Amino acid sequence: MKILFVVNVDWFFISHRLPLAEEALRRGLDVYLITKDTGYFENLSTYGIKCFNLDFERSGKNPFKEFLLVIKLYNFYKSINPDIIHHVTLKPSIYGTLAAKTMKNNFRIINAVSGLGYTFTANRVSISKIILKIIMKIAYSSKKVNFIFQNPDDKYLYKKLGFLNNNNNVIIRGAGVDENKFLLKKRKTTKDINVVLLARMLKDKGVFEFISAANLLKDQFKNKIKFILVGGIDEFNPAGISANQLNSLCDGEYILWVGHQKNVMDIYENADIVCLPSYREGLPKSLVEAMAKGCPIITTDAIGCRECVIDNVNGFLVPIGDHQLLAEKIKFLATNDNIRTEMGMQSRKIMLDEMSLSKVVKMTFDFYFQA
Repeated sequence: MKILFVVNVDWFFISHRLPLAEEALRRGLDVYLITKDTGYFENLSTYGIKCFNLDFERSGKNPFKEFLLVIKLYNFYKSINPDIIHHVTLKPSIYGTLAAKTMKNNFRIINAVSGLGYTFTANRVSISKIILKIIMKIAYSSKKVNFIFQNPDDKYLYKKLGFLNNNNNVIIRGAGVDENKFLLKKRKTTKDINVVLLARMLKDKGVFEFISAANLLKDQFKNKIKFILVGGIDEFNPAGISANQLNSLCDGEYILWVGHQKNVMDIYENADIVCLPSYREGLPKSLVEAMAKGCPIITTDAIGCRECVIDNVNGFLVPIGDHQLLAEKIKFLATNDNIRTEMGMQSRKIMLDEMSLSKVVKMTFDFYFQA
C-alpha cells in the first residue's frame, strides 16, 4: 500500500507529521511526500520517504499559479497512484481534494483540519472568506473526502457548511507529543519566575496582550518575573509583527524576545507558567508540549486553545483580548508555588490521557483503515 502526505512545507511535516510516516513505514507501507523543499529532503529520504517538491505559496494571489498547483497535484496523484492521501492544513486540503476527486482512482482522501488560518480568525468578514467557502464547497462535495479535526468547534463549522456525514470525520486532539521524550520537568530551586509565550510573533497569537499584561505587573514584579517571548517573525502573515516593533516593546530584561529556538525542551524546563492568549487555533502543539513537561497553562477561551485547559484544574482560561485578567491570573500563579506545581501535574495527566503521540498515531491509523 502507498500513503501520500501533502503538506505546505517540509519542516512542518517533520515537526507535526513525521511520526505518522514512521509508523506507516513500520507497517510496511510505501510513504510519499509532496511539499515545499526548504532543505530537509535529504534528511527525510534517510527514513525511506520519497519526496517531491511543490511550492505552496502561502499568500498566493495569482489565480493562474494557484490553478497550476491543482494541475501539478493531479499529475503527482496520477503518477504515484496512492491508496491514502493525507492532506495537512487548509490549502493542501482544498487544492489536493480538487485534484483527487476528479480522478477515477479509489483514493481514500484524508483532510487534516489544523485550524482555519487568518481568514477565519476573530470572525473576520471579507470577500476572500466568501470565495474560500465557495471553493471549499466545490472541493468537499464528494463521498471520497474524510476529515480529521483537532477540536469540536471546527467540526461544528464544517458540519454547518454541509461537508460532513456520520462516518467521514473524527476528532483527534492535536499532532501528538512523545510522552517518552517530553518527560516531567524537575522542580526548580530558584525563586525567579519565567512566564513564557511560545508561538510565531503574530497579533492573533495574543503577543500584544501578553506584553500589556507584563507591563501591568511591572512595578510589583520587575525583579521577580521574566516575560519571555519565544518565536520567529512571520512577514508573510497579515497579522505579523515586525522585529523592530518587538524590539521596541521588549526591554531585554523584564520582557524578552529571544526569537525562534530549536531546542524547545530547554524553554519548557525553565518555564514556570506558559501563556498563549491566542484568538484561534486548531490545537496548539506548543501548549501540549508544555503540558507534557508539567507546566500550568494560561490561555484564552478560544477555539482550539480551550481544549488544553480545564479551568482552575491545570490552568486558567481568559477571554480573548483581556490583558487585565491575563495579568491577574499570571500574578496568582506567580505567587502560589504549590498551586503551580499541582496544576502542572494535572497538565501532564490531561496530556497523557488525551494528547499523547501514541494515542494520536493509533487513532489516525484506525481512521485510515476505517471501513
